[in-house]
Amino acid sequence: MENLSGSVVHSTLPFLQHGQHKIPIDMGMGLSLSILQPTHIYKLFFVESIASSDVRASGIGLSSTKAFWVFEITCPEKLKEKKPTLAESLTQTLQAMHKAGCLNLADIVEDVKTAVKNKVPLVRSLTLNWVTFCIETSNKAVVLKLHKDYVPICMECLNDGTPEVRDAAFSALAAIAKLVGMRPLERSLEKLDDVRRKKLAEMIGNSGGGVTTSTSSGSVQTSMGNISGHESSDSSFVKKSAASMLSGKKPVQAAPANKKGGPVKSGGNKKSDGGGQIKVSKSVEPEDVEPADMSLEEIESRLGSLIQADTISQLKSTAWKERLEAIGSLKQQVEGVQDLNQSVEILIRLLCTVPGWNEKNVQVQQQVIEVINYIASTAAKFPKKCVVLCLHGISERVADIKTRAHAMKCLTTFSEAVGPEFIFERLYKIMKEHKNPKVLSEGILWMVSAVEDFGVSHLKLKDLIDFCKDTGLQSSAAATRNATIKLIGALHKFVGPDIKGFLTDVKPALLSALDAEYEKNPYEGASAVTKKTVRASESMSSVSAGGLDSLPREDISGKITPVLLKSLESPDWKVRLESIETVNKILEESNKRIQPTGTVELFGALRARLYDSNKNLVMATLTTVGGVASAMGPAVEKSSKGILSDILKCLGDNKKHMRECTLTTLDAWLAAVHLDKMVSVYYIFIC
Repeated sequence: MENLSGSVVHSTLPFLQHGQHKIPIDMGMGLSLSILQPTHIYKLFFVESIASSDVRASGIGLSSTKAFWVFEITCPEKLKEKKPTLAESLTQTLQAMHKAGCLNLADIVEDVKTAVKNKVPLVRSLTLNWVTFCIETSNKAVVLKLHKDYVPICMECLNDGTPEVRDAAFSALAAIAKLVGMRPLERSLEKLDDVRRKKLAEMIGNSGGGVTTSTSSGSVQTSMGNISGHESSDSSFVKKSAASMLSGKKPVQAAPANKKGGPVKSGGNKKSDGGGQIKVSKSVEPEDVEPADMSLEEIESRLGSLIQADTISQLKSTAWKERLEAIGSLKQQVEGVQDLNQSVEILIRLLCTVPGWNEKNVQVQQQVIEVINYIASTAAKFPKKCVVLCLHGISERVADIKTRAHAMKCLTTFSEAVGPEFIFERLYKIMKEHKNPKVLSEGILWMVSAVEDFGVSHLKLKDLIDFCKDTGLQSSAAATRNATIKLIGALHKFVGPDIKGFLTDVKPALLSALDAEYEKNPYEGASAVTKKTVRASESMSSVSAGGLDSLPREDISGKITPVLLKSLESPDWKVRLESIETVNKILEESNKRIQPTGTVELFGALRARLYDSNKNLVMATLTTVGGVASAMGPAVEKSSKGILSDILKCLGDNKKHMRECTLTTLDAWLAAVHLDKMVSVYYIFIC
């Protein structure tokens, strides 16, 4: 038992010392249950670690019942010894767990019922104080749903022989009343004597702010804001109603006033809102992005009186001053259109035709781009076919220093309207095939700004990386290569070091330049703040597919051959070691990003090697398992078939190197899988 406990404590240290947000709490509980000798240091160590600021800020999701055992089992033992430091630490830990979402009121009802019957009064009072904290930090809907479970518990504790317990019960009831109103408590409060009613009324009255009184027909709320005289009288009436309820009198009049509408109307609204959402999601269809040809005559006929005929006539003029005057007039007319959404496409078609993208005058070009930018930013929906109409011309304007700023701003506006993914996909082909090298180099520089503005959640990273490798870095123009290096550096800020695995075949000189760019753009991950958002609703569906985990993963199932699996079981240790090294080579060839397909059999073979008689092979296997977990990501949990418990057993080895190797593997596993998936295995292993 001593060896086991020592190994377990050492095994948990890396998780705590590395400052990670995922701490194996169940391991602490396992120690509290299984080590019966001096456990003060162990318990306090785990409690204080759990209550650290890192965990308070995290969203670790644990079984609420197991987490509450920290209070229900460890806390009572320490409270008997009257150690305030430990009690305070445990209370702060439970509060932090609730705030972080690890615990919720719905799952701990039975645990609370057990705790308030504990023979130690301090346990009962601290439990109720913690329940009060949970109620105060929960939203109204949760408490309204669960008050029927907690009010009887508090009512029973009002009869407790210890004053601290009774006060804690009063506080919990007051917290419920302040959040959901007095009406749900009416029947329970009728059982109280006058003294207790008066005390509860004082606690509610001294709390500050208004009391929300919920009735069977609606809800009336009082607030501390600026209200009219009529509203003020209503709110004072609500408070009198609450007080009269506590004094044994029935509330008067408030209910009939809301009987007709309140909940029925709000319920109807909720239903229609939900129905509307479902209807919208079902009606979304792929958008037609390829514009059909349309002559100038047809465009003019569809415009009707939207744009003055003289303006269109001047746009066709051969005199640049007339065209400049006309585009200025057109801009004013477009800004004056009340319902612009109905005319977006026809206006864009007009501008693409006259003066068109062959316009030579820079001032006219700038004005055209400004009008297009205004339409794209103002319209509620900017069709993708309008983007297609403009994109080739805009990309050429990006290459010209005189119109570059206007064109780049317009591309960013397009990205806000339809999402940067669509813009990037269209630009790849345009820039790659264009004869002007500046279209490519300056277009890539715009992509750098787009990544900084929108992040990578809307992009297909595989396509972007392939474009950088095959086009940008292969260009003979230094400006294009330098722009591409900046783009990859911007990606590193959001994606991290994993991107290096896709660039191993790049020339050494470029790799050095990339390393320098990585240092300028250190990995920020989820904490990286984007500057702009995408308006298009359909683009939201691509967010889940993009982002930090959208780097491509390779299917290695074809490389996990029966010969390889059989070699892992060879009686010759050299063959077994060679097979393990083959797996490592496969991971390297796949840029350490693999799909779970075909890996179940691989994990089965590696699992057997964890029991190899050759300890060096066991350590090599642990390293490989950690590498596979890192390469596969969250999917490793389903493919590994319980190999984690076999890894944990290696912590009991007498050799320090074996234990260190095991901890490294556990770190890799933790980085790939959420702590929730590991806690149960830890707990079973320890107990």
